[in-house]
Amino acid sequence: MKTERIMVVDDEEDIREILQFNLENAGYEVLSAASAEEALGMFSDGCDLILLDVMMDGMSGFKMAEVIRKERHSQVPIIFLTARSAENDLLTGFSAGGDDYIAKPFSIQEVLVRVKAVLKRSFPKENKEEKAEIVAGRIRIDLIKKMVYAGDDAIVFSKKEFEILKLLAGHQGRVYSREELIDELWKDAPYVLDRTVDVHIARIRSKLGQYKNYVSNRSGYGYCFNAEDQQ
Repeated sequence: MKTERIMVVDDEEDIREILQFNLENAGYEVLSAASAEEALGMFSDGCDLILLDVMMDGMSGFKMAEVIRKERHSQVPIIFLTARSAENDLLTGFSAGGDDYIAKPFSIQEVLVRVKAVLKRSFPKENKEEKAEIVAGRIRIDLIKKMVYAGDDAIVFSKKEFEILKLLAGHQGRVYSREELIDELWKDAPYVLDRTVDVHIARIRSKLGQYKNYVSNRSGYGYCFNAEDQQ
């Protein structure tokens, strides 16, 4: 059985040591970095999750996440660790591609529970009966390769963006409220706001380009995917 590899990135040595000790005791393999720059030099596709401090000297955790998503084209799950908890900071974290957010000071038990939950969501057991793809209008979602194609163009989506599009396109015509999307896709993340959903939807529509109207907002109700109305 594969041992999951977790990268811990924090400029506070005591926090890195505490996290590494407890994660290794929980059965994970741990890589430790004191800065975003060091972490990017160590990063590879073999990493299964990143615990990433936001406020560090040099490159911030938010910026590192953007580099991983946009330049390295990796969808590795990222959990931000930070003492900052303002609404705008949370939205910035999720916009940068974060999967969860843990406020400092935290308990080790909370970290272990959240790590386990994010890994479970990110690497679910294979379901042999699951469809290989979803085709809706000019959008094709490859559920095996986790890729989205608009017309003939491949589009890179973050993991959460992919999950939202998959859910909406897989239930064409159904309207999902923001609360339903949060309950379905952020079950273990306590800091998710309605605006977080709006940010993700806006990014999805932007990436879909000429097919952005496939995803629509039903005022007062929520979001819906319907390719048939756009033919």
